Amino acid sequence: MSLVEINFDGIVGPSHNYAGLSLGNIASASHKGDTSYPRAAALQGVAKMRGNLARLGVQGFLLPLPRPNHALAEALAYDGTEDRALRAAPWSASSMWTANAATVSPAPDTRDGKCHLTPANLVTMLHRAQEWPDTKRMLEVAFGNGDHFAVHDIAPVTFGDEGAANHMRFCEGHGTAGVEVFVFGRPGGKFPARQHEQSFRLIARRHGLDPARCVFIEQNPAAIEAGAFHNDVVSVANERVLFTHAEAFADQQGAYDAIRAAFPALEVVEVPSDAVSLEEAIRTYLFNAQLLTLPDGSMALIVPEECRESAAVWKYCEAMMASNGPIREVIPVDVRQSMANGGGPACLRLRVVCDPATVDPRFLLDEAKADLLDQVISEHWPEQIDPADLWSEALTTQVVAARTALLAALAITELD
Repeated sequence: MSLVEINFDGIVGPSHNYAGLSLGNIASASHKGDTSYPRAAALQGVAKMRGNLARLGVQGFLLPLPRPNHALAEALAYDGTEDRALRAAPWSASSMWTANAATVSPAPDTRDGKCHLTPANLVTMLHRAQEWPDTKRMLEVAFGNGDHFAVHDIAPVTFGDEGAANHMRFCEGHGTAGVEVFVFGRPGGKFPARQHEQSFRLIARRHGLDPARCVFIEQNPAAIEAGAFHNDVVSVANERVLFTHAEAFADQQGAYDAIRAAFPALEVVEVPSDAVSLEEAIRTYLFNAQLLTLPDGSMALIVPEECRESAAVWKYCEAMMASNGPIREVIPVDVRQSMANGGGPACLRLRVVCDPATVDPRFLLDEAKADLLDQVISEHWPEQIDPADLWSEALTTQVVAARTALLAALAITELD
């Protein structure tokens, strides 16, 4: 069995809108009430997937969840009130950020030799807490081969869990045994710490991981207060390399030491605060990037276009590319619609190490399927959504029909 890392990107849903529902997400709050462009957002996402398909030869995707969520509206006793959260939550397209779909432990790390996935409960935010039942159903279809995958229930909702956005893995190669690093926050700060330590400890046991190859690290409270609501806003890992901001962890050197104790080959690329401030790193999402191993063994960093537009960030990137470090290429991509709602390239993907032949092929991208996605999106996704449009009959009909058209085009009838 040939194990490779597959990035499963979320297709941006037809209800993509800017309601500013995510407390602690600076970009989301900044664009609250703006007009969104779901069609452009989804096409930007497909273009990003095409790029990685060309680079890596394999790419997956996950689907938008059903919206509007009438069951949530009923549970909230929504009666047309203008309360922003009650009005907008059932329309949220935040499942597009599949880094929060689940925590994934590949087969080489687990006791039973299966790839384990635990959907995130996302209980901290109302608009995200609705996602997990539909996400779990989708994971059970995409990864339904029980000989190779195990899809679990969520962690108890007492403990907040935001999935792979706070999870890193270090290894000599994606198909070899790795060390899994779980980054959590402490409650009590200006913004909620969304990832609870106990949920990750439960998930590590449930996945059958070797305790000696698990590391638990506290995120820097100052980073959370600055807008790093997930660890992947200030750190990204790939194989031996940790690319991180100098203020990512509560105890920066202690974090490095803890990882090295389990994985001595760790190579740290730390961006100092005097080169790129924490605020600028969060604004441009330098670390909310995809760090990829290319076929020739070199590493490339896929960053938002906003990084190239920042003098400080791009100066650092150019110096990094000119050095003898492990990251030799920095590739900007346009995901502005996602960025405006608080999600960069890393938010849009879930990393799964597996044999592609064990995945339901309907969830794997090729050029013909990318063309099909572009066609369905261009024909059915709303061109724009204004906040006042939510719950209109016309928009409701269009959003429901758009997802139905996508499922039909992909022949994924189980998720109707």
